[in-house]
Amino acid sequence: MLSSPSRDGLRFAFGTLTVLPVRVTRWDRPAARAGMLCAPLAGLVVGVLAAAVGILLLFLGAGTTLAAVATAAVPAVLTRGLHLDGLADTADGLGSAKPAEDALRIMKQSDIGPFGVIALVFVLLAQVAALAQVYDGSWARGALAAVVSATAARLALTVAARSGVPAARPEGLGAAVAGAVPVGGALGVAAVVTAAAAAAGALSGPYTMVRAALAVVLAVAVAELLLRRCVRRFGGVTGDVFGGVAETAATTALVVLALG
Repeated sequence: MLSSPSRDGLRFAFGTLTVLPVRVTRWDRPAARAGMLCAPLAGLVVGVLAAAVGILLLFLGAGTTLAAVATAAVPAVLTRGLHLDGLADTADGLGSAKPAEDALRIMKQSDIGPFGVIALVFVLLAQVAALAQVYDGSWARGALAAVVSATAARLALTVAARSGVPAARPEGLGAAVAGAVPVGGALGVAAVVTAAAAAAGALSGPYTMVRAALAVVLAVAVAELLLRRCVRRFGGVTGDVFGGVAETAATTALVVLALG
């Protein structure tokens, strides 16, 4: 039976990172810490649901492109589009060339600027193109890509919430989780997710095993580059930055799995 902290962490992870009907009962730092450590589990569920929709369309006779579009759409729907919105706002903030305070104000506005539109278009195109390519290989490769990318995206959130990474604002979800996860805990979760991806890939052979593990590692590495850029630019992280980090990691993982 799950302990109370574990239940609170799962509630926090699924209640804040998905639209699934899970009520968050605690918003304190211990719950945020446990929730961010559980974030990859939320990604796993999102990835499985995305893969299921894509595979269903394939078996109903849809082409790989339509299956890829549906697979990319499911995570957007299950997160209310918040990660994509965060990506767009982060791109607008980074591209504004304004001081940190003004850039953060731009990110809070409801409209999307040109940098945000460009980021959304190319990220979604890359995700759909990568998924279509892996579905061309087999439905199993497509399913693996959907699950690994969604899980890696939430792992990037765990890593981004590690201690030592400050919040750019005193309020919001970014401030609630910034610095909440011990570095050792983030590294431990990263090791588990990488090993799990390798084990899933091993079902299709040693080459896929290595590529699945590499997809997770590179996804987190590229997301880390964005995270560091945002911390230098804005003075810390925000909820939008977390969204941008997640979408960057997901796209990187998909591209790696589509290569070769």
